[in-house]
Amino acid sequence: MKLGVVGTGYVGLVTAAGFAARGHHVTCVDIDAAKVASLENGIVPWYEPGLSEIVIAATAIGKLHFTTDIKLAAEGADILFIAVGTPPNEDGSADTSAVFGAAGDIGDAVTSPVSVVIRSTVPVGTAHSVRSLIAERAGFTCPVLSNPEFLREGKAVPDFENPTRVVIGSDHAGEEQALHALYAEHTPAELIVTVDTHSAEMSKYASNSFLAAKISFMNEIATLCEAVGADIEHVRKVMGFDPRIGSAHLAPGIGYGGSCLPKDTQAVVHMGRSSSLDMGLLEQVHRVNVEQPARIVERLRTALGGSLAGKRIALWGLSFKPDTDDMREAPSLVLISHLAREGASICAYDPMAVTHARALLDGQLEYAEDKYQCVQDAHALVIVTEWNEFKNPDWKTVRDLLATPIVFDGRNIHDPNEMAEHGIEYYSIGRQPAGTPDNDRAQDVQNSSEEQKNLLQEETLEPASRS
Repeated sequence: MKLGVVGTGYVGLVTAAGFAARGHHVTCVDIDAAKVASLENGIVPWYEPGLSEIVIAATAIGKLHFTTDIKLAAEGADILFIAVGTPPNEDGSADTSAVFGAAGDIGDAVTSPVSVVIRSTVPVGTAHSVRSLIAERAGFTCPVLSNPEFLREGKAVPDFENPTRVVIGSDHAGEEQALHALYAEHTPAELIVTVDTHSAEMSKYASNSFLAAKISFMNEIATLCEAVGADIEHVRKVMGFDPRIGSAHLAPGIGYGGSCLPKDTQAVVHMGRSSSLDMGLLEQVHRVNVEQPARIVERLRTALGGSLAGKRIALWGLSFKPDTDDMREAPSLVLISHLAREGASICAYDPMAVTHARALLDGQLEYAEDKYQCVQDAHALVIVTEWNEFKNPDWKTVRDLLATPIVFDGRNIHDPNEMAEHGIEYYSIGRQPAGTPDNDRAQDVQNSSEEQKNLLQEETLEPASRS
C-alpha cells in the first residue's frame, strides 16, 4: 500500500518506519523543514532503541520518504495517518489544534476519497469532527477512523511489530477494510478489535488512566507500609498472584511521568467535568503522583539533619523511565524544583537525557560525565531512573566518593541488607530498613519479581507536536 503519515514525532515515526519495514511505501510529512532534512539523513532527534536503524534501512531502499509538502503524501495514497501531538491545555484538556490543522491540510490536498486514520490521542468525538472538516475542505467525504496507539517508550519498535492489540474505530460498515487489511498482514485476527470511533478514542484514555491509577495506588500503599511496618515487596507479590489484579505496574516509585499518563489522566478528568461528572478517583490519582517527589525530598531533608540548604545532592537519572531520553513530565523535574527551592545544589547524570534536560533546566544544575563523577562530594545520592547501569555499580567507590554515605532509591532496585554491608545509609519506597526481621524475605520477593518491577513506567507514547 501507499501510506502517508502526518507528523514525525514518536508515534508518527515509529508507525511510518514500521510499515515501511513491512514493504509499504510511506511518505512522512512535517512542517519542520530542518527536522525533515535530518530524518532524510537518518538522524532521529530522540533516543528510541532500534528506531534509527529501521529509518536508515527503509530510507535507503526507497520505502520511506520525508517531506514538508502534504500533497506529495496524499497523491495516490491508500491511507493517510494523522499522528501529531495533543499536549495539555492549562485546564487539563487536550489541545487538538495540530490534529485539526493536519485534517484541514488533508482536506485541501486530497483529490479523491482516501481513508484518514487518527493515530493521535484525542478526545471522544474528534473523529466525527475531523470527518466533517475534511468533507468541508475537500468537497467530498473521506472515511475517518480511529486507531489509537499502545506503544511504550523504550519498547516502541517491538510493540509495533508485536502488538498486544490493534484497535480500529469505525462508524460506517466497510470503511475499516483498508486499515484492517494493512494490519492483518502481520497481526493475528484475534488481536484486531473493531469498535465505534467514540469507544476507540476512549479506550486509549481509559487504558492510560488505569495504569496511572495502579501506580498511584501502590505508591500510597507503600507510604502506608512505611508507617505501619509492612514491606511493599511482600505486599505486591501477594497482590500479583490474584489474576483479577495481575503483577504488572505494582512497583512503587518516585511517580509516573512521560508524554501520556499525566496528560491523559488530566484529559479524562476534564472530559468528565465537561459532562458534569465527578472524576474524584482520577483527581486523587493525579494528586498522589504530584506529591510523590515531595515525599522523597521530605525524607531526604530529615536524613540530612533538617535542612537541605548548602547540601549537594546527586541524581542518577533524569528521563521519566529508562531506554528513552524523554523528559516530558519526568518526576526528576519536580524533584529538582523542590531541591533547588530548599537551597540544595544538584549534580545529575543520565545516559541519554542530558541534552533535553539542558533545554528544560537551563542553569539549574550541574551535569556529570558518568555516575561516579556525579556522586563526588555529594551529601546524598537519589536514584531517579532505573537505567541498567545503576543496578550494579561499585558501591565501595560510591561510598568513598560521597561526602555522607546516604542513598535514596526512588525505584527500589537495590537490596537494603547489601547496602548496609557496604556501609551505606539506604532509604527506599515502602520497604523495611536493613536489619528488620523480614528484610531477607523481602529481598527474595524483589529478586523473583524483577521483570515485573521493570514494567513500572512502560506507558504508551504520545506523538510530539507537528513542529
